[in-house]
Amino acid sequence: MVDFASVKGKVVIVTGASKGIGQAIATCYAQHGMKVVCANRNAEQGTKAVETIRNAGGEAVFCQTDCSSSEEIKALVAFAVEHYGRLDGIVNDAGIGMGGSPLHEYSIEDADKILDLNLKGVFAGMKYAAEAIFKSKAENGFIINVASIAGLMPQRGQSLYTATKFGVVGMTKSASLDYAPYNVTVNAICPGYTETPIFDGTPDQARQYFINDCPSGRMGQPEECAYLALFLASDMARYINGAAIPVDGALSAGAKNVSMWRHPEIME
Repeated sequence: MVDFASVKGKVVIVTGASKGIGQAIATCYAQHGMKVVCANRNAEQGTKAVETIRNAGGEAVFCQTDCSSSEEIKALVAFAVEHYGRLDGIVNDAGIGMGGSPLHEYSIEDADKILDLNLKGVFAGMKYAAEAIFKSKAENGFIINVASIAGLMPQRGQSLYTATKFGVVGMTKSASLDYAPYNVTVNAICPGYTETPIFDGTPDQARQYFINDCPSGRMGQPEECAYLALFLASDMARYINGAAIPVDGALSAGAKNVSMWRHPEIME
């Protein structure tokens, strides 16, 4: 029986919560009775996201946070515990994309920027949240990292981004071994091409390439990742631990090839 009542009342931090997948997750959590601490860098966008949740009857607060700063993430976790008295889980979603160039064309500054947010920021979120989860004596604690299919299959022109997402998947799996004996799950969601602001301004030709590249013939919606995040936060997913789960329309399942149906009339 599908029952998400187990998440009601849980306190969770969602980083990158003002747009895209992070906002979809924060909204989905609040719709199911979770107390959501929304964190992101832009105060105007973050406040608006929280107001939207509250106007729909959910419970959420905003904490302005630069997730590339370990000290600000530490303060974020402290804020959540101070405001709600405990912490049950965290979703590390904040990150940036960077791609389209061969490795040698990236600068050292590029590397510092993406590593600080996509990798070190996720590490800090996991570290400080895990400490707070244990101190809260959470019965069913959880850590969810939003990685990417780039953490499962390297892509040309994505050297730095791929490195960060492989790192997130690796940290997820290793940390799951650390915390599994203590009933804390650690999993990664690996989105494929998803309709988020990262694709704003993408030329039609490029967008069509992404659609054609996906076996499902479309881009994903942020809510499709949010539904998985809800399931992973629930008691129904307690035996799922150390997983890196693609939400990508079969994009990472393997290479496409020529396939001819012998009996296409079945579709008539």
